[in-house]
Amino acid sequence: MNVLFRDLTLITPNKERLTGNFVFEDGKLSLLEKSQSFAGTEINASGWLASSGWVDLRASFGEPGLEYKETIESFCQSLVASGFSQAVVMPNTNPVLQSKNDVDFVLNKAKRFTPELYVQGAVTKNTAGEDLTEILDMHYQSGVKIFGDGIVPLSNGDRFLKVLQYLQKIDGVLFDHSYDPLLAIFGQMHEGEVSTNLGMKGIPNLAEDVAIHRNLELLRYAGGRVHFQTISTKKGVDLIRNAKKEGLNVTCDVSIYSLICHDSDLIEFNPNYKVKPPFRGAEDRSALIEGLKDGTIDALVSNHQPQDYDSKFMEFDLAEFGMAGLQTFLPAMVQLESELSWDVLLEKVTTGPRNVLAAGEDFSWTIFDPKTSWVYDELSNKSLASNNPWFGDKLTGQVKYVIQKGQLISINE
Repeated sequence: MNVLFRDLTLITPNKERLTGNFVFEDGKLSLLEKSQSFAGTEINASGWLASSGWVDLRASFGEPGLEYKETIESFCQSLVASGFSQAVVMPNTNPVLQSKNDVDFVLNKAKRFTPELYVQGAVTKNTAGEDLTEILDMHYQSGVKIFGDGIVPLSNGDRFLKVLQYLQKIDGVLFDHSYDPLLAIFGQMHEGEVSTNLGMKGIPNLAEDVAIHRNLELLRYAGGRVHFQTISTKKGVDLIRNAKKEGLNVTCDVSIYSLICHDSDLIEFNPNYKVKPPFRGAEDRSALIEGLKDGTIDALVSNHQPQDYDSKFMEFDLAEFGMAGLQTFLPAMVQLESELSWDVLLEKVTTGPRNVLAAGEDFSWTIFDPKTSWVYDELSNKSLASNNPWFGDKLTGQVKYVIQKGQLISINE
């Protein structure tokens, strides 16, 4: 089917804006020249924006073992509805994704869906931080180049060092959510005035800052590549900025909700705001915004961590960490547009993460309307999970179409 998008604005990887009539034909999107005629379906896309397909470097599902939280099918459906054409999935399933067979199970099951998945292979057995997994086997047999323990920090310095040395053999990259688990032990939220007033054990900035500093020193010693995930502190941004200036092979990302929420949002003890890293203070948020602008931070991530009802709705200190963050990703970008601009935001979900993945040319597209309002509820939710503080709210910003694997897919119709 041929489709014409009239008056669509395309934001290119070079941050150029092209407004015109774009045609989807033979699996491709192209600009219709004035001399060309068109026969087919026409869609009024005035005010809509388009970019190359979005990439999420940090998301998770529950299959195998935790299918009641999220299946591969519901996860892929959520990706499509949220505008993502590629995603890196964490290994924290049951069993952990730590062998060739585990990786092949996920990739084979995901083949019938249009988003492309990259499996982050667990780097230590059962993500326990001790014995290394069959890293080379996962790479040579299943093509895995991204390794890490997902939601678990690789806090053992000796293992961190050895992994860096192993991965250099295969040009692999270590993804790590760096924080010191002992400095963060029993922590429920950001350590500060709000946590003191609420009487909750805090997670100090120090837990993240110390771990990032240590891991950069290990990288400086051993060489290799490290991608720091979901950084959240001012000091962390400064450390990575200086490491890049020094020439270390380091990249990083930030959870988009860290730019939307503040530690004061937890005053009502809503467990849907319980995430890791926790929402920090205003100074940290300002540093993260500046890090996105100056290129220190390479990507925005959803940090999609679906939880079932019973894992969340209990006493705050007993509730699981994590937020289902895919379908609220575009509305969050809409909120940030006045500070960061669409040029920067789209760079952080397209060329930025693709450079981290060293991915080839992409032929997918995301078409969205930043002004359409919709209700995020049981009817619109594609995930099995609803652990999101905006569930039930009216949101602004909606994905309209995606082009993935040569298919034009209509969203929300």
